[in-house]
Amino acid sequence: MAIFLNKDSKVIVQGMTGATGMKHTKLMLADGTNIVGGVNPRKAGTSVDIDGTEIPVFGTVAEAMEKTGANVSVLFVPPAFAKAAVVEAIDAEIPLAVVITEGIAVHDSAAFYAYAVEKGNKTRIIGPNCPGLITPGQSNAGIIPGDITKPGRIGLVSKSGTLTYQMMYELRDIGFSSAVGIGGDPIIGTTHIDALAAFEADPDTDLIVMIGEIGGDAEERAAAFIKDNVTKPVVGYVAGFTAPEGKTMGHAGAIVSGSSGTAAAKKEALEAAGVKVGKTPTETAKLAREILAG
Repeated sequence: MAIFLNKDSKVIVQGMTGATGMKHTKLMLADGTNIVGGVNPRKAGTSVDIDGTEIPVFGTVAEAMEKTGANVSVLFVPPAFAKAAVVEAIDAEIPLAVVITEGIAVHDSAAFYAYAVEKGNKTRIIGPNCPGLITPGQSNAGIIPGDITKPGRIGLVSKSGTLTYQMMYELRDIGFSSAVGIGGDPIIGTTHIDALAAFEADPDTDLIVMIGEIGGDAEERAAAFIKDNVTKPVVGYVAGFTAPEGKTMGHAGAIVSGSSGTAAAKKEALEAAGVKVGKTPTETAKLAREILAG
């Protein structure tokens, strides 16, 4: 079992023919992802050979879906063109659009997220500015390294890309059902709460690890959701305990104002909901081990 992505997922790559798109298409294929096409209006009708696999290039997402049955798109499109690319995916009603691009204007993210809602939420957006998601041993949609863990029974949802990788590596001997990097921008599609609900409903996930970071109130809202709706054990980590107040730290979303959005406030909210919170990623992994060991 997996959330959002599995061995039957048929993946297309918007921006596949660019340098970044090609690099990660190659890596996703190596992880066993079923990539059925790329999208580039200027190269429609051609195909690309990647390590002996011939991948057709289509002019639009709608055409790619019609010809291949694709149900996932991974977007490696430069920030200036990302909004149009996401809108195209939404118009085609592809079920899942994974927006890897960093540096998309917040106004553009707000516009395409609102557009997805207006169109009836037929397209789940993950990101932007995220590493994507992986169901180890089945499929990998994005830039998460596929060789750092194995299939298992932990579900992971994280705002941070690099901390996603570290947590997967720390718990590699236990393994993961799915890991979802939701991105750290102020406006994102899929939230901690969406992933928590999916892991709660997944019979093959026994424990959930949630990684947050300073800024905003997403973790506080997730804590309230966990308290009311999640029966599985949840272990948390919040990046930024030593961050000074009022500074933008790394991600555009990591802005702390007063006590709101601080790591301490988030830790307190999570612990009040019964979540065990580690002070470091390693300590968080140790907490997860202890719970699974029973």
